[in-house]
Amino acid sequence: MGYYEYAKDQYEQPKENLDELWQQRLVEWRQQDSIISVENPTRLPKARELGYKAKKGFNTARVKVKKGATKRKRPAGGRSPRRSGQSRYSSKKSKQVIAEQRAAKKFSNLEVLNSYWVCEDGNYKWYEIIMVDPERPEIQNDDDINWICDQENRAERGVTPAAKKSRGLQNKGTGAEKVRPSISSNKDKGK
Repeated sequence: MGYYEYAKDQYEQPKENLDELWQQRLVEWRQQDSIISVENPTRLPKARELGYKAKKGFNTARVKVKKGATKRKRPAGGRSPRRSGQSRYSSKKSKQVIAEQRAAKKFSNLEVLNSYWVCEDGNYKWYEIIMVDPERPEIQNDDDINWICDQENRAERGVTPAAKKSRGLQNKGTGAEKVRPSISSNKDKGK
């Protein structure tokens, strides 16, 4: 078994008890800002699977997203509380997509390549976002990744793998007629 297989196995099914380590890590992460740049990925095998390379031009950001449904703004006009639209609403986007879009907004010179779940507790979920700088010559000369230099605002346009999954684009053929070109163009009947 190679190093990455071993590291992946250790993350998913640890042989020794890592509760204390994770508890310390979460205490630290809760006190940090919502979006921070990280020097190295926490889950290196997963990051490598999704296209990360340890070279200049690749960056990683960790994003903290609050769990639970989204609150809608209370309407100004008078109506009964049940008609004010405060409960039973959730965003159409997954938490992972929200994390990608927040990272893309903060680091506007970088493009989102991919992202993965790191951990969660009762209140928050943490995702690590793999981001690429399309202006770097190391990226432009790398045949594996230079396709990203021609793309802009991947996270906002919903073309990252997490966004495509959230939009229902993994389904094809019968039963998926209303997910293309978009869910909103088909009166929200796609999902």
